[in-house]
Amino acid sequence: MEPRGLIFDLDGTLADTMPVHYESWIDTLVPLGLTLDEDRFYALGGKPTVVVAQLLIDEAGLKHDAMELTLIKEARYLERLAEVPPIEPILKVARAARGKVPMAVATGALRDVAERTMDLIGIRDWFDALVTSNDVTRHKPDPEIFLESARRIGVEPRYCRVYEDADLGLEAARRAGMDAVDVRTVYRPRRVTAG
Repeated sequence: MEPRGLIFDLDGTLADTMPVHYESWIDTLVPLGLTLDEDRFYALGGKPTVVVAQLLIDEAGLKHDAMELTLIKEARYLERLAEVPPIEPILKVARAARGKVPMAVATGALRDVAERTMDLIGIRDWFDALVTSNDVTRHKPDPEIFLESARRIGVEPRYCRVYEDADLGLEAARRAGMDAVDVRTVYRPRRVTAG
């Protein structure tokens, strides 16, 4: 199937943000006496930061506010934003389709964080739509973010191709009835911890 619309995840797909996000989580959690295993961090890929924050708070039995923890973690990420490189094999796909096929970014990131990441790697104006965790109520693996992206670029879901780096995102794309490409077949981020 030749896609009529392309939808890209952002973190770990267009931009190699995942190691920096993980390091930002560690910096945020250590003062609280909490940890987050790197494998678990990647397994939670595609979930909005606030959802991960609430999960960690609940598991630890803490009374912290999930949005407050999210804002602390995202501020730490933005402090390190300059460390984020683009993921060239996927940018090459987007660059080739730019102006020829409607394209969207569908990310679990907060809108401000997503926009700043896209600005850093110089791609914000490449896309016809940006759908973030601020725009949906259900998150990956629910297909809502991809269905909303398809609606915004005016392409039926069955004619869309999604580029994703996380299992939850790939499941969401399939549940949306879209073709899904696992970018981990062409790119793997560096590991922060051994293993």
